[in-house]
Amino acid sequence: MTGDLSAFRFFLPWLDLFGIAVFAASGALAAARARQTLVTFSFFALVTGVGGGTVRDLLIGAPVFWVHDWRVPAICLGTALAVWMTPVRFWCGRALDWFDAVGLAVYAVFGAAKALGLGIPALPAVMMGVITACVGGIVRDVLAGEPSILLRPEIYVTAAALAAGLFVALVLTGAPVMAAAITGALAGFGLRALAIVRGLSIPAYRG
Repeated sequence: MTGDLSAFRFFLPWLDLFGIAVFAASGALAAARARQTLVTFSFFALVTGVGGGTVRDLLIGAPVFWVHDWRVPAICLGTALAVWMTPVRFWCGRALDWFDAVGLAVYAVFGAAKALGLGIPALPAVMMGVITACVGGIVRDVLAGEPSILLRPEIYVTAAALAAGLFVALVLTGAPVMAAAITGALAGFGLRALAIVRGLSIPAYRG
């Protein structure tokens, strides 16, 4: 690998915390849409915020990140409380989708970067980025009783794969890691945003 991941390590924890906060907000918004209690807000925020990263860490043999960092559950619970205390008029109809889109792009890059930093080969590292970005939202939808985004034709996992894949490809070709991260995240967010605004979807199996 020609990219210098060590230059990115200072930024990684902040990228992680930002992605967690955004995903936690999307979880809390799912609870808000269902008119749930503060306890449910908190649970949804925590599960959505840490779900993908937990699966990633278990798969790559890393310590489960949020168990060893008190800031992570604190951010999730604080985000849940903030959403709980905010009047519903502050959240537009698709606020959950937009928070989820930001979290998806950021977390896909973070997951891939963490995997690369631990010596995981390129293709599995991309997969770890996708898992990091998508699992929390999938669990959130299941808990909320909504059709899982994984089973809908709109572009979601593909956007995460674009973000993680472009980041890894740029790093492998020697691009500065920070530039690769920004480019990957913007590309993934842009594709997901187009799917939200224009209803883009991938073709379904027709038999």
